[in-house]
Amino acid sequence: MIQEERVKHLNSNTIQDGRYVLYWMQASQRTFCNHALEYAILMANRYELPVVAYFGLTADYPEATERSYLFLVEGLVDVEADLQKRNITFALRLEDPSTGVRELAKECALMIVDRGYQRLQREWRSKVSESVDCPVIQVESNVVVPIETASPKEEYSAGTFRPKYQRVLDAFLEPLPKNEAALSFRGSISSIDIKNPRNVLDEIQIDRSVRPVNWLHGGSKEARRRLVKFITDKLDRFGDLRNDPSEDYLSCMSPYLHFGQISPLEIALEVLDTGSAGAESFLEELLVRRELSMNFVYYNEDYDTIRCLPNWAMTTLEAHSTDPREHVYSLAEFESAETHDPYWNAAQSEMMKTGKMHGYMRMYWGKKILEWSSSPKLAYTIALHLNNKYELDGRDPNGYAGVAWCFGKHDRAWGERPIYGKVRYMSSKGLERKFAIDKYVKKMSA
Repeated sequence: MIQEERVKHLNSNTIQDGRYVLYWMQASQRTFCNHALEYAILMANRYELPVVAYFGLTADYPEATERSYLFLVEGLVDVEADLQKRNITFALRLEDPSTGVRELAKECALMIVDRGYQRLQREWRSKVSESVDCPVIQVESNVVVPIETASPKEEYSAGTFRPKYQRVLDAFLEPLPKNEAALSFRGSISSIDIKNPRNVLDEIQIDRSVRPVNWLHGGSKEARRRLVKFITDKLDRFGDLRNDPSEDYLSCMSPYLHFGQISPLEIALEVLDTGSAGAESFLEELLVRRELSMNFVYYNEDYDTIRCLPNWAMTTLEAHSTDPREHVYSLAEFESAETHDPYWNAAQSEMMKTGKMHGYMRMYWGKKILEWSSSPKLAYTIALHLNNKYELDGRDPNGYAGVAWCFGKHDRAWGERPIYGKVRYMSSKGLERKFAIDKYVKKMSA
């Protein structure tokens, strides 16, 4: 079922006399549980046309590194294979997506595009919809509840967002039927060979300062394999152990969600079907918290700067900006994990080595950057830079919201203290009291 709230016409153009329906895949890099793809197939069958799917791989996506590029291209290998099975031509090209898709639009009857929430993604879609002759229809598939349906404005916190979200959630927790393309495209469209993802990366000039990881690989098949393992081995105890960095009870779904290689709807339906004791806690993270971050990025134009913070947080941080700091570190010292705190260093090392950081440690990590930087503004810049550079799920609404939370976003004012003002404080003693934190440190230093 493709709910009408997911569908938005980005221009008022009429259907053209084209050779195919064009699906511009960018944010939803998968073939299963992809509302945009299914909508493209339905439209193609209605107009008795084939479907052509296009992905533009640009070498200069902001803050993307070799680590993130390899994960992305590994996912596209699955996409190409799955589309071939479904009678759909896939065109992958090394070019700016907004340029490449306009070229293909010259021969299409209409264009379907998935939805992204960040600034560049929205600019691409806006620019294209204004410059092509065909209709451009956006179909939202990377959230369970469409952004504007969940809330028409930026929400203050999970507490204000949750009741609005839950009132409409059930209407969107519906499985998505799979459709078959009736016709295949008989023409010729150029596309690069992606059988070996590393060879693809050798052909483009990208930031190679952050090397790929070996323990985690991109793609929908791998995402589903990990989801099944998580549900089988860890979901029951997720509610109790998800915050413990000395244990491994996280799902590892965030990189796959970031690249759109798995659908949050698919995950939610699988988890709900288990009846597990951990389902409620997990769905709070997957649905309410994750989609609150989408709400934040969509409605707040300053989502990637400290200006996104609520007035109370900005005011209190400014009032304490000149408070004495016992420790002050530079970006280079933070990046090299050269602080006095073994717990913080372990968290930074985890991120650099593995491309992920335990969620609880990421909160501690961000709080301490605030405490150990010469100003809140510099701290915010450093935290966002490191998160986006090393995390496989960096440059994502969850990442932007997570960093902002460390500085007071989506939170309330607490008791006032030096440096933090009324922003929530976290301490190393708290880690020692709650967890076997030395076990975490040992694991990260291995």
